[in-house]
Amino acid sequence: MFDPISDMLTRVRNAQLAGHREVLMPFSKMKMVLAEILEKENFVQLVKRVKQDAHEAISIVLRYDVVSNTQRTPAITGIERMSKVGQRVYVGKDEIERVKNGYGIAIISTSKGVMTGKDARRQGLGGEYICRVW
Repeated sequence: MFDPISDMLTRVRNAQLAGHREVLMPFSKMKMVLAEILEKENFVQLVKRVKQDAHEAISIVLRYDVVSNTQRTPAITGIERMSKVGQRVYVGKDEIERVKNGYGIAIISTSKGVMTGKDARRQGLGGEYICRVW
């Protein structure tokens, strides 16, 4: 596993597609910050740090929207890694795009920490374009 962030995003995407209620992944500070942003933006229900055997892990309880008694749709319909290990993507404060006409979020790593694209624009910051979620 060369890119832990891509691994995290793939685990969340696959768990949503499979209809799982919860997903576990190895702990890192960056993954925890990303998960907390997803929770704050109502893409996931709950994020918590847990002990798994002798290691720390992150538990993410996924959010689903109820369509009917028998059908539910995932809150995350798409998640895409933008900046990769071999090809980093940086954006200036004026280059941060709105994701799906405002229905999604961009996650940017700035000099003031990791935040949504909306917050980075508001604070006049650019940085590394981590991913986008819708």
